[in-house]
Amino acid sequence: MMTESPAKALLDWYDVSRRDLPWRAHPGAAANPYHVWLSEVMLQQTTVAAVAPRFQRFLDRWPTVSDLAAAPDEDVMAEWAGLGYYARARNLLKCARVVAADHSGQFPSTETELATLPGIGGYTAAAVAAIAFGQNATPVDGNIERVTARLFHINTPLPAAKPEIKARAVSITPPDRAGDFAQAMMDLGATICLPRQPRCLACPIQAFCQAHKAGIAADLPKKAPKKIKPLRQGRAYWLERADGQVLLRRRKPKGLLGAMVELPSFGWSDDEAPASIAKLATEWIAVTPPVTHVFTHFRLELSVFCGRIHDAAPPEDCFWRPVDQLGDIGLPSVMQKAAKAAIMGD
Repeated sequence: MMTESPAKALLDWYDVSRRDLPWRAHPGAAANPYHVWLSEVMLQQTTVAAVAPRFQRFLDRWPTVSDLAAAPDEDVMAEWAGLGYYARARNLLKCARVVAADHSGQFPSTETELATLPGIGGYTAAAVAAIAFGQNATPVDGNIERVTARLFHINTPLPAAKPEIKARAVSITPPDRAGDFAQAMMDLGATICLPRQPRCLACPIQAFCQAHKAGIAADLPKKAPKKIKPLRQGRAYWLERADGQVLLRRRKPKGLLGAMVELPSFGWSDDEAPASIAKLATEWIAVTPPVTHVFTHFRLELSVFCGRIHDAAPPEDCFWRPVDQLGDIGLPSVMQKAAKAAIMGD
């Protein structure tokens, strides 16, 4: 007969097997709220492997939330490039500035107060409250969602199952170690309770897992059929000057890829490039095939056109930059693809 709880079994495993991540405090040390918050924002829809080096680069440039609050928008947006979802970078700055201005550079400690800050939703508020401040809060990310759905054999497809999953996760969260428990659930989902091939024989809470007993662990959580994303089409212009500089443009502060630098483009978003750009070169050569990119709500097919010019004043919102410096300016992923296509096809 089992006498311990899944929480105790999981925490015992975590105390021995916890992942060593750059934003985590060492055992017995107090967590840094700035590190916890920054990592949680970065990790949304991004892998640990991708975030780890970028997290350290952020800390090297902006060691405290007040340092980040004082940073120019364009520097932060450039450093964010490649992490996706650029609205998160804008909200990161907004939040840092509110914490610096209204909270003397100190994050509030409760889930309720944290949720009032810009860009902090229910999950991030719970994660920071639990991990950074030891509050009795239960964050539920994708890993915790999967572990909980299997542990309690929840057959309702996502996203309809989210309320039940949250309630079940809350029911087993130990109030005295809520932060460690959340991180243990995350580690379990990332290393053992894997999406397609769960390693049930190595699982510290296998004895409690109802989906494992039913032999359907790999089938949970169920997901509703995905909707087909609509296709958008647009054009991007690679205009190269005789001295080896390429024309770039900074997008408007709000909207998709807000404030990011791009190859001048049009036709696929609400941030149109000036029509005068197409008139700067007398000949444009199309790069084939078009660049493709998948955004959250649509797929993009971007035709890239290359042109050359001896010299010209840049249109409004545009500027010239040496081709060999493109890697330092923080082009978003779709524009990195477009630039690579232009260079390879030139």
